[in-house]
Amino acid sequence: MDKKKLERLRKTYGGASGAEVRDPEFRKVVDLLFNGERRSKPYADVSTFLDLPLMADAAEREDFGGLDIAVVGVPMDLGVTNRAGSRLGPRAVRAVERIGPYHHVHKTVAMAHVKAADVGDVPFRSRYSLEQSHADIEAYFGKLHKAGVTPVSVGGDHSITLPIMKAIGAKEPLAMVHIDAHADTSGPYEGTKFHHGGPFREAVLAGVLDPERVIQIGIRGNAEYLWEFSYDSGMTIIHAEEFMRIGIDETIRRIRKIVGKAPTYISFDVDSLDPAFAPGTGTPEAGGLQTREAMELVRGCAGLNIVGGDVVEVAPMYDATSNTAQAAAQMLFEIFTVAAMARIKRKG
Repeated sequence: MDKKKLERLRKTYGGASGAEVRDPEFRKVVDLLFNGERRSKPYADVSTFLDLPLMADAAEREDFGGLDIAVVGVPMDLGVTNRAGSRLGPRAVRAVERIGPYHHVHKTVAMAHVKAADVGDVPFRSRYSLEQSHADIEAYFGKLHKAGVTPVSVGGDHSITLPIMKAIGAKEPLAMVHIDAHADTSGPYEGTKFHHGGPFREAVLAGVLDPERVIQIGIRGNAEYLWEFSYDSGMTIIHAEEFMRIGIDETIRRIRKIVGKAPTYISFDVDSLDPAFAPGTGTPEAGGLQTREAMELVRGCAGLNIVGGDVVEVAPMYDATSNTAQAAAQMLFEIFTVAAMARIKRKG
């Protein structure tokens, strides 16, 4: 071993504390997490995503607290067609502590460059009415969007994305990167069009989602016959089997070509992952993505004009190992990071 190198390392690190780092980006993590040599306990205090400050009164402030990014819980699962339980998803995801804040691929501590907070959950007037709950979501996100805040949300079933899109896509239709086992473009059933199987048909018909700038990745299962709207409207579908053939790089190339410079929403349904990685969901489908593949897809959205995103369909009562919540929290962090990068880029 090089003795001079060893001597330098001993001099530099021999008496250093765990909180002593020199890289300026690493230093930002230490400044966020440490108080002197003490690090905040991951099992103590109120759980917020990324240990962000809790700003539960943000919606009551005229400017939504001056936030750049708000993490929002949407604990509503009245739109499910199979197993219920994703109303408990936001709580399960927030309880995962081993996430961020440093992103080793993008080499950034996104939360150090934007003003972000966990603003708690959307307040619902009724736990029984799906239509009323959708109205509450749209009103909440409408106020958030009016204040210029980028929402990063955790559900809840996938029907929550429709009222969110109505709020943030009202002036300009959105593009979308949609990672899911299901295309979610089916029609009304049993008296309602607001279920989790059809939010993106309704978003297109409402004029808030541009179908020709939509790419749906990981699609599979026995409900293909319900999704002809995706094809007829001009959405791009990459089935799970095609994804395995063309790979991550080609899929990312298609994502970037399709959404272009348009304001883009990322919607991630945890059932896009194979049940081996995410059993805790309402409509599991065998043959899905691996967690690392899904992470790479969202990382490939860096530099796009991301204006919001969500992670949905985490149902923790079917999640005996907590793997699903862990994967969902990581995906929420990936979306948070690319949304923050877009926010920084827009600021100039």
